[in-house]
Amino acid sequence: MRVIAGTARRLPLKTLDGLDTRPTTDRIKETLFNMIQADVSGSRFLDLFSGSGSIGIEALSRGASECVFVEKNRKAAACIRENLSVTRLEEHAVLMECDVLTALRKLEDAGNEAFDIIYMDPPYGKDLERETLTCLSHSRLVDEVTLILVEASLDTDFSYLEDTIFTIVREKKYKTNKHVFISMKEL
Repeated sequence: MRVIAGTARRLPLKTLDGLDTRPTTDRIKETLFNMIQADVSGSRFLDLFSGSGSIGIEALSRGASECVFVEKNRKAAACIRENLSVTRLEEHAVLMECDVLTALRKLEDAGNEAFDIIYMDPPYGKDLERETLTCLSHSRLVDEVTLILVEASLDTDFSYLEDTIFTIVREKKYKTNKHVFISMKEL
């Protein structure tokens, strides 16, 4: 795995051995960033369920002004720190070692404003997308310009969004998973 483009282009990234994380492949990462490139430069990026940090690091490499990484697995958090050091992007990064809902509360309590892009790649089959989106629907970390990107299994159901402030604006399917693009509904 490597950084695809930007200031850290071609630098290798470490991942965890085993099944604790599911790194996004370079091909899928490149496809994703080709779709959102116009929104990344200068953005405030929030990377939830960060794993190795490759998505947030790609965003920083491509010009995001800052990235907050949230990862509760200690080995994965150590991997993120190492990858940030190798890419020399740690100056623009904050790593929160806790679960996502705790991190969102801490960010709210600290007075953080809305993020431009929120990316999440939670473990599949645990309904963590719904929990996280429900929390975000009551949060000032999201506003009308925030783009929420969810990496999910192909069978993950998002029909519950009809009863929230969010709507799906785009969906990109791959062989084994998908990216769901979500924003606030127009009032």
